[in-house]
Amino acid sequence: MIQEHIPVLLKESIELLNINENGIYVDCTLGRAGHSKEILKKLKKGHLYAIDQDNEAIQSSKEALKQVSNNFTILEGNFAYMKTLLALQNVDKVDGILYDLGVSSPQFDNDSRGFSYRFDSELDMRMDVLNNSLTAKKVVNEYDQKQLSEIFKYLGEEQFAFGISQKIVDYRKTKEIKTTGELVEIIKSALPQKILKKKKHPAKKVFQALRIHVNNELENLKKSLIQALEIINKNGVIVVITFHSLEEKIIKSIFKEKTIDNDDKFLSKLPVQNLISKKEFELLIKKPITASEEELSVNRRAHSAKLWAIKKVG
Repeated sequence: MIQEHIPVLLKESIELLNINENGIYVDCTLGRAGHSKEILKKLKKGHLYAIDQDNEAIQSSKEALKQVSNNFTILEGNFAYMKTLLALQNVDKVDGILYDLGVSSPQFDNDSRGFSYRFDSELDMRMDVLNNSLTAKKVVNEYDQKQLSEIFKYLGEEQFAFGISQKIVDYRKTKEIKTTGELVEIIKSALPQKILKKKKHPAKKVFQALRIHVNNELENLKKSLIQALEIINKNGVIVVITFHSLEEKIIKSIFKEKTIDNDDKFLSKLPVQNLISKKEFELLIKKPITASEEELSVNRRAHSAKLWAIKKVG
């Protein structure tokens, strides 16, 4: 059964955006429109541009957004090309940008998409099935042992990356690996009993690594964030919801670079009041916000979510 997608940290993210009813906003990750609907509710003369590369998500969300308002435009594509997608709509500056980097529940729960280790389906994991030819099946069957090991270790932070990748290479010598179920069994065969007995699914890290690699998620996030910082208006806010440490590292690095002025620590010691900082951006929250106990009780996928926010002040 495909579950309804519950948007994570919805209240907190919308509050941080501080929406101007006449402003222009971008939801870089439309998904099932959970955050987009809330943004749209707050707009009168303003407009929402929602980006997604998943055609299923777009078709599903279009009708949901129409029930709220017509002040929206859905842009089909990867958010790594946000500036281009917006430029085609004659938009070069916006007042707020939102990223929810989690995979939506319908994608995980749809057994035909190959995202989940809970179903035995064909290995795919593509967000954009129309334009991306690289599938998880191609990766596990064609990449060499070293490439696979690096993907599992770096993108999945998998402790047993070498052993798992070797088992994959050995298995495919006699048979192509076609399904998620086959891959799960191969992964299990490479792990010690103490790991198999843990509550977390033994294939979780490998599946995460494959999904990130297939969709080039980390590089696309970097590209998109750089563009977001360029197009945000003064007093505009960029909100990002992350779900694992690799995304967090990117956010922390880029936000730190934009919010720390190396001259500030020296200027602050001078006996001069009201010194003007050269910083263009400031952090809206010092530490990322996590889900409340109440939210966690109704949405288990919020456990690893962290909310970050930056504001343009200069």
